Amino acid sequence: MLTHGTLILAALIIIGCGFRAHAEDKMFEDFETNPATRWQYIADTVMGGVSSGQVSFETDGTDSFARLTGTVSTANRGGFIQFRRQLDDPVPADIGGIRLVVRGNGERYFIHLRTTGTLLPWQFYQSGFEAASTWTEVRLPLSSFGASGSLLRATPSASTLTSVGVVAYGRDHEALLDVREIGFY
Repeated sequence: MLTHGTLILAALIIIGCGFRAHAEDKMFEDFETNPATRWQYIADTVMGGVSSGQVSFETDGTDSFARLTGTVSTANRGGFIQFRRQLDDPVPADIGGIRLVVRGNGERYFIHLRTTGTLLPWQFYQSGFEAASTWTEVRLPLSSFGASGSLLRATPSASTLTSVGVVAYGRDHEALLDVREIGFY
């Protein structure tokens, strides 16, 4: 028979295990303190495209987050809007992937990674996810990132990462994506 004390101890162990799993995550952005100094908005207009949008940094009383909004158009060989951050410090070689907490309009969005090997502006590694209307954790293993061309390694190496981009990409659609956290796991 389980006693009240046994149930409390079991609950504490379960809660403790949950915190241990998340303690291994390495968050590098929570959009709390001056995120506009770290993130840059980029659209396909840099190459003649006609997509338009913006990134804004919001607080809803509880959460701080980045909001990517706009119109993605494939006209004129375009098709993306994004916000990107350079990584100031080397990423530990043992990370397994990228972790995000997102919500959105149900569309498919992407993370683009650049590395020391992505020398040309159109080179990147990409992995996608759907953004539900409620805050959802997304984990993208590095093995899920595909190279944008044949001149790159098949998948990125953690120790060579130089930037992370959050991207609305590849098809005509309206973008609405909120990102509350980005990190590594």
